[in-house]
Amino acid sequence: MNRVDDYLKAAERKNTQLSYASAIRHFEEEWKGLLPASSEAIARYLADYAPTLSGNTLRHRLAALSRWHLDQGFADPTKTTTVRQLLKGIRTVHNTPENRARPLELEVVERVDRWLAESIERSQRQGDDASTLRFTRDRSLILLGFWRGFRSDELVRLSVENIQIVSTEGMTCYLDRSKGDRQTLGKTYKCPSLSRLCPVTAFAQWVALAKLEHGPVYRGVDRWGHLSSKAMHPNSLIPLLRNMLSLAGIPQVKEYSSHSLRRGFAGWANASGWDIKELMEYVGWTDIKSAMRYLDTPDAELQNRFEKGLRGSGPK
Repeated sequence: MNRVDDYLKAAERKNTQLSYASAIRHFEEEWKGLLPASSEAIARYLADYAPTLSGNTLRHRLAALSRWHLDQGFADPTKTTTVRQLLKGIRTVHNTPENRARPLELEVVERVDRWLAESIERSQRQGDDASTLRFTRDRSLILLGFWRGFRSDELVRLSVENIQIVSTEGMTCYLDRSKGDRQTLGKTYKCPSLSRLCPVTAFAQWVALAKLEHGPVYRGVDRWGHLSSKAMHPNSLIPLLRNMLSLAGIPQVKEYSSHSLRRGFAGWANASGWDIKELMEYVGWTDIKSAMRYLDTPDAELQNRFEKGLRGSGPK
């Protein structure tokens, strides 16, 4: 591979490369499709999986197939009128509400943090170093994930050398890339010190206990307390979070995912009176439509708005 190929490969995120490769394998191995494919074959493929796959997944598969054909110098069979009309028909027939993660509300964060603090103290008394290490990591992860509104892939890409604690003011976290950083310019995120549920204190305790000086912040810890040199996988955060919630006595844990941290913070900020532009700047959203997907109006607030309107338009 020459230097040009190296730079072209670096321009595309590794997760995208892996997910596109998985989509191509599905087309060839699961569906037994042949490449290059005709638009008719693409249409049959979509029709076969329309009842079982979400619209987002189907569009992702199409994007992967489109990229493969263009990279190989073939005409793109996904851009035909037939395929576009078929997608429209699939959206009409299989139009279902988007399944969104349940927001992790501040009250839930408080309960989990209290349980983690108690678990750390108990593990220390029992001399269980492995559990102490694991609980301390989890406490830092959930508090920083919530207060910074980080995605799972952003949390696991944090490096110790790219985080600076500024006295009692807070901390700064530098990420060389993120989903919203389309130009891959890198961005520094600030997080303040807090009087309680402090992400800065929890981070400092974790780094000190694990004796981390460089490399990934959040790593695996095995049953014997051995710390991995590699970062945790983003997909591991969902079962980790659900397990924490379950042990802390939170019901319906399957409704939560790693997006719950981001949605929970967005809901808290919105309820606390943050301006939407201020929230977008803090979290890193560049598109207001993306931001609004994370904001839910509570039923009680919605009812109050209606009642206020009724009082203002009563009989005269």
